[in-house]
Amino acid sequence: MGISESDELRAFEATGIYRLAESGATFLDPVRILNASYRRFRLVPSAYYSRSFGTSRQGGEAETERTGEASPERKKRKRQPKPRELNEVERMAEARHQEARPLLLSAHKSLLKAKDLLEFLPRMIKEDVRVLDVESNLEKNLVELGSSWRAPFCEMTLCFQKSSGENSEEGICLKTSTPLFNSTISIEENDDAEGEFQDRHYILPRRCCFLMTDLKHVRGLIPDNYNQGYNLIVVDPPWENGCVRQKVAYPTLPNRHFLYLPVQELAHSTGALLVLWITNREKLWKFVEEELFPAWGVKDHTVFYWLKVKPDGSLIGNLDLLHHRPYECLLVGYINLDKETVRGSKFKFLEERRLEISYMIKINPQLVKELLSEYIPGPKPARCIELFARELVSGWTSWGNEPLRFQDAMYFSNKQEHDVHS
Repeated sequence: MGISESDELRAFEATGIYRLAESGATFLDPVRILNASYRRFRLVPSAYYSRSFGTSRQGGEAETERTGEASPERKKRKRQPKPRELNEVERMAEARHQEARPLLLSAHKSLLKAKDLLEFLPRMIKEDVRVLDVESNLEKNLVELGSSWRAPFCEMTLCFQKSSGENSEEGICLKTSTPLFNSTISIEENDDAEGEFQDRHYILPRRCCFLMTDLKHVRGLIPDNYNQGYNLIVVDPPWENGCVRQKVAYPTLPNRHFLYLPVQELAHSTGALLVLWITNREKLWKFVEEELFPAWGVKDHTVFYWLKVKPDGSLIGNLDLLHHRPYECLLVGYINLDKETVRGSKFKFLEERRLEISYMIKINPQLVKELLSEYIPGPKPARCIELFARELVSGWTSWGNEPLRFQDAMYFSNKQEHDVHS
């Protein structure tokens, strides 16, 4: 009959969140959380986990991007670097790593003790196995198209399903067209919508809103007044990175460009929680802490660590490898928050470092919200926005030059068909 399921595992199957009580860390499944955003469609786990953050639109991707480790052929060719003395910046990075290391090891140790979860992971990842044929499913290069002269003439056809009768499960598609770039698109209905653009089909979650522009037009997001601002702001910048440039994995921006993001103007008048994805490069940490956060008005920040593991629970790489740590970091801080005004309310102030674990892929913003909901200031439900988004989330505003990237229908299946075959 399979694995013996604990109460925690049953809760994980329902919520996508497994709490590792021994270390205080959490294991997360983004697919289960994101599927709550949809009514008629569902993300296919095997398609979601095999998707590339790299060069799939060029017809392939590097092995390290897909699996987190080099192929056997590459391993044979790879030479072990000779030990050398660290420079000053590397010593600072190593000191930061050593400070986090006990927390990381404790969390991973507690994951390896969760035998029911480890037995469940392979099944979770291979559910509804679908191999994406990259050659026949090339994603539309929205970044390139949005910056071309054709952008103002691009329109998306939206399909909203309406019931054709009281006892009918089939719906009628009501179609409307809207400019695709430099125009806010909102799905007001409490149902999924479908979008068609050229030869591609997209799934849009209920009550989502997105604006597809480049950095020059980002100020179009600023609300008319601060009482309409956002309580949770997630930023996932395309940081400059030598490896990314070599692989042409995605467009990057010079770090100083992020100083001009109107983050403080997007924040709600009663305060906002800001979450920033950051790499492990020490120069970048210095830039964020000394320049970027002061420019954005971010205060009292703390660190979240996101540890990435393989299907068997092992780390995707050597924890102590200097330039390829198997974890990412989020810096979490507050904007416009008056501690005295929130003192005594249900709001909790985030102060301690925390650690979360997931299978190889970066966590989506909805999971960030689920984990941090009690630390978000201001009115409920919180208004949430993601900057540099590459997927849509129900109830969120998403901005970037490719927020539709992972809304392609090839990553989804019909929920009704899934339920019939389950």
